[in-house]
Parts: sequence; C-alpha cells; structure tokens
Amino acid sequence: MPTEPLSQKEIEDRLRELPGWSQENGRLTRGYRLGSHIAATALVVHVARIQEELNHHSDLTLGYDTVRLSVHSHDADALTDRDFTLARRVEDAAAAHGAA
Repeated sequence: MPTEPLSQKEIEDRLRELPGWSQENGRLTRGYRLGSHIAATALVVHVARIQEELNHHSDLTLGYDTVRLSVHSHDADALTDRDFTLARRVEDAAAAHGAA
C-alpha cells in the first residue's frame, strides 16, 4: 500500500521546521559541510543506519567534507510523511556530528 502524498501546504509547513532543507524537483534535499572527510564519512554511515532502521533510503552523496541527501517516496512518486521522518532523524544525526 503506497504512502499518501503530502499537499504542497503540508510540505511548506514541514519545511519551516527543518531549516536548510528544501524541495527541489519533487524531492526533499539538504547538504551539510563537516570538518573533514572522516567526519563526513562518519555522518554517511550514521545516515545509512537510520535509513536501514526506517527502511526508507535517500540518494546520499559523499564529497571531501560534504554530505548531500535527496529523498522522495518512490511508491507515492511524491513527498510523504516518511521523507520528513527521515529528514528529521538525519538533521538530529548531523547536529551530533557537528555538521553545518
């Protein structure tokens, strides 16, 4: 059973609670800068564990000292509550890793 898509108003309301996140081409996106490549890699591993726990996975890109995420619910072909749950958990993890 697919997850229900969020309305544009719901998306905008939820984005206000997630500074730094944005909606781009129907996806929820965010980039982070960390202090080093090792710190960025540690965040990627942490995010991968969260994604496995939630059984909801983003496109995750590791740069030298950056991490970028892009997510949407494939089964709904839209943004859903699952995307925002993942974003909130990633945001909390990123803060713990000192990401900006």
